[in-house]
Amino acid sequence: MISLGKTMLALNPIAFHFGPIQVHWYGIIIATGVVLALILSVREGQRRGINEDYFYDYLLWALPISIICARLYYVIFQWPYYSQHPGEIVAIWDGGIAIYGAIIGGVLTLYFFCRSRQISLWTMMDVISPALIMAQGIGRWGNFMNQEAFGVITSRAALVSQHIPEWIINQMNIGNHYRVPTFLYESLWDLIGFAVLMILRHRHHLFKRGEVFLTYVMWYSFGRFFIEEMRTDSLMLGNVIRVSQLLSLVFFIVALIILIVRRRRGNIPWYVN
Repeated sequence: MISLGKTMLALNPIAFHFGPIQVHWYGIIIATGVVLALILSVREGQRRGINEDYFYDYLLWALPISIICARLYYVIFQWPYYSQHPGEIVAIWDGGIAIYGAIIGGVLTLYFFCRSRQISLWTMMDVISPALIMAQGIGRWGNFMNQEAFGVITSRAALVSQHIPEWIINQMNIGNHYRVPTFLYESLWDLIGFAVLMILRHRHHLFKRGEVFLTYVMWYSFGRFFIEEMRTDSLMLGNVIRVSQLLSLVFFIVALIILIVRRRRGNIPWYVN
């Protein structure tokens, strides 16, 4: 028997109950992003002459591996806590999965998948990248429902001055303090990046093969570096540096170097329209 929980406007992290099973908005939102990303990837893949079955087969491998990697990434950098609470390691429904872990897991899976199917890794990454950043933008609203991925203490007046809707402001009242909605900033940054890639990726002689993916990496890393600075729940490396900022810097520099080197080689084909 299905019993409905509070409505979305009540901002209850539980969407509904199916008997004793609690279905969280977090999972629903993440699943929605994945489905939409799959649809967009299949459509672009057909445009590029890629069999749509490849995307379904890849997702069957990538989804569980990415979730595991995202959770492992988070648990590793929060090990002092989880070593004392091992029963919570699998509790991903309460949040605590790191997007960088998921991306790393997804890219590694794609590498081996493309090798086994003898298809171009760069082409597949170009096809998937815009859909991926769209899914990331949608997924941040799962953090919103769980009241996580927030920033420093701020005032209600400051949030109102940014023309943030009332229902978002109310949800940012966490522990009797209003918080900077960094989830919102990252979601908007991701969705703008999605729009930019969708508009530009078919422009004649703009991208060479692989450069849509490299642009995605640089776009996301650039925004994440600055947004991460505002967060108060960042994973830290030795209490010295925020892990996501360090990875953002590394990924941006590496992607930029690869783009420049590949351009200088001059033998990379243009993105086929």
